Amino acid sequence: MPILLSPRKEKVLPIVPLREGVIFPHVETILTFGRPASVAAVEAAFKTDRLVCFLSQKNPKVAEPTRDDLYQIGTLGRIERLLQTESEINAWVKGIARVKLESLEAVKPFMVGRVVEIPEIVETSDEVTALINNLTKNFQEAVNLGKPVDVMTVMRLLGENTPQEVADQISYVLDLKTADKQSLLETLSVKERLIKATEYLAHEIKVLELERAIDSKTKMKFDKSMRETILRERKRAIEEELGEVRGEDEEIKEIKEKIKKAKMPPYVEKKAQKELKRLSSMNPNHPEFSYIRTYLDWLTDMPWSFSTPNKVSIAKAAKILNEDHWGLEKVKERVIEYLAVMKLREKQKEKAKEGGPTILCFVGPPGVGKTSIGKSIARALGRKFVRISLGGIRDEAEIRGHRRTYVGAMPGRIIQGIKNAGTNNPVFMLDEIDKVGTDFHGDPSAALLEALDPEQNREFSDHYLEVPFDLSRVMFITTANILDTIPPALRDRMETIFFPGYTELEKFHIAKKYLWNKQLVFNGLNKDEVKIADEAIYEIIRRYTREAGVRELERSLATICRKLARKVAEKKKIKKVVSKADVARYLGPRKYSETLAEKKDEIGIATGLAYTEAGGDIIFIEVALMPGKGNLLLTGKLGEVMKESGKAALSYVRSRWQQLGLKKDFYKNLDIHIHIPEGAVPKDGPSAGIAITVALVSALTKTPTRRDTGMTGEITLRGRILEIGGVKEKVIAAHRAGLKRVILPKENKKDLIDVPRSVKKDIEFIFISHMDEALEVALRKKENNHGRN
Repeated sequence: MPILLSPRKEKVLPIVPLREGVIFPHVETILTFGRPASVAAVEAAFKTDRLVCFLSQKNPKVAEPTRDDLYQIGTLGRIERLLQTESEINAWVKGIARVKLESLEAVKPFMVGRVVEIPEIVETSDEVTALINNLTKNFQEAVNLGKPVDVMTVMRLLGENTPQEVADQISYVLDLKTADKQSLLETLSVKERLIKATEYLAHEIKVLELERAIDSKTKMKFDKSMRETILRERKRAIEEELGEVRGEDEEIKEIKEKIKKAKMPPYVEKKAQKELKRLSSMNPNHPEFSYIRTYLDWLTDMPWSFSTPNKVSIAKAAKILNEDHWGLEKVKERVIEYLAVMKLREKQKEKAKEGGPTILCFVGPPGVGKTSIGKSIARALGRKFVRISLGGIRDEAEIRGHRRTYVGAMPGRIIQGIKNAGTNNPVFMLDEIDKVGTDFHGDPSAALLEALDPEQNREFSDHYLEVPFDLSRVMFITTANILDTIPPALRDRMETIFFPGYTELEKFHIAKKYLWNKQLVFNGLNKDEVKIADEAIYEIIRRYTREAGVRELERSLATICRKLARKVAEKKKIKKVVSKADVARYLGPRKYSETLAEKKDEIGIATGLAYTEAGGDIIFIEVALMPGKGNLLLTGKLGEVMKESGKAALSYVRSRWQQLGLKKDFYKNLDIHIHIPEGAVPKDGPSAGIAITVALVSALTKTPTRRDTGMTGEITLRGRILEIGGVKEKVIAAHRAGLKRVILPKENKKDLIDVPRSVKKDIEFIFISHMDEALEVALRKKENNHGRN
């Protein structure tokens, strides 16, 4: 049965706050006091009955605690001895009982409080006896594991003790925070206090065991390393005394063999041998051992002298290129020329050393086959193909590698690609070179200068390798959507080959010959199981895609194949031929109308032709006239050059007011608003000059423009029409939009040679040198306004 110990009477005693820790009853310890109030309280108590009350602080940082800063339950203690120094006082204190602070009687010069002793609940049972035995046993185990406890405490605990004495003495030596110890002090049930102390002590034992295990492992590792070092030194000394050559371990022998087989240039082999010598004299546990080992692996794995044989005939290469790609005649022709030059250079090796092969740069809209033709070139030449994407790279180390002083250093992407290819003359494609960025890590495009310069890349320097590598045998091909973002110095080192957008006929042949069969295989269908009608392919091209390349076309074909594959998997019957009528069932409603051109002749609107990253496109220039004060407003997210074209067009119209039948000061009471729709899309360039002028004249003279006529060309203030670029792409866009006539600058007549014949036969080309000619052709004559449009 629990026994409630009767409380003693109230006492008025000096109060001593404790910054850290808790004093328990039945515990003897030495305390040091330095605060003036605490020293005064201890001295006053020692001169009277030697009794004092110890209360712990909630926050040890408080220098002068008040009652609210103290726990209200503390320990009544007796000062057995006192030793005073100049700055502090040491007291041997013995805990007597738990007390509760009832009130403060005084604060200065030290706290004096009225306290009352708190009774404890003591239970005598077999469970309590078992708890005491278990707690004593665990305490001994903790001491054996290295828990720091003074000898007197150990001796007291090993003697005869009451349950409350065991609970308080072990609670005092536990490694706990002040709040946790205070919780034990406030636990009045001795049984509960024994249970809590057992839990805390068990946790301490686990921590001590882990510390001992870690210490043991560290010591074993250190002892093993020391033993190996001593034995290695003794072995070396014995071999030197006997005059024997020191034997090499298997790893060093393996690296030495790899260096021999690598057939490195002399300066590289010298570097490798030097690093191998350092490695052989180094302890395997040394931090640099693995770094040097990795570096030697890179040196020996590089294809210093291994090249893919160049035994491909020009006829075979041409056949492979034609098999893999439809159209792209200029690109194929340039590759065949490259192969022919390479064969001749092989015969004249001495003269050919003056410069490496030309670097090709494929420029064109997405989806026209720039990357895929690189793979075909590698197959045609019989070489390995390596491709890395430069899009978004902003760190120069990605190209040149990291210096070996950095942890985790490795070579740049070019050297990594060469190593993975296993040959020093692969076809190496640097994709998206126009999307390389720059920040505080350096300029990757500047690092590419050396690699892509035929005069310099014989000795390409990678920061990690620290020795030059010959890139002159590598055939570099770069790809880009636009040239403007490529730095001029880098652009100058490459031969640019433009990839135009595909015509409708070219898309049809690509889809029928390559894309459909590819998607059938990819989706698990048999080539003989299902076919697609020619009309269905044209329907997809005209009504479901509007692009320069064929990516969206391929996605549409893939969607059809997936739907067919599902039916086959469900064992449903499918048609053997996908017809034009089936396309809407698989792809949904048509996305585009048959033509983008206007439905009827309009006043104040003209159809311009533009060249974008995605190929050619048509744009509509709209002009609105409003009462105003002669202001010109240009909208549609226009660049500076296009805004200047708008201003030049207005100046041209004002200078020719008589010829156009306008009033001399027509502009003074008008505000002119020129807008180019799709306002979120950035637009720039001078080639919209003709279209802006035509739309402006149409609005001012109330004369409709011809809906079937597209136009492109730069205009001067005198009305002269200047040459522009992107003729092929613009003409193809006009054909795709259903335009029947295209107005071009006279100087661009030569560019029609690149326009496919199938496009030229459907369009009437009008070449002009002055704006007056454009107005004559583009505007519907007034007398025909009521005629058929």
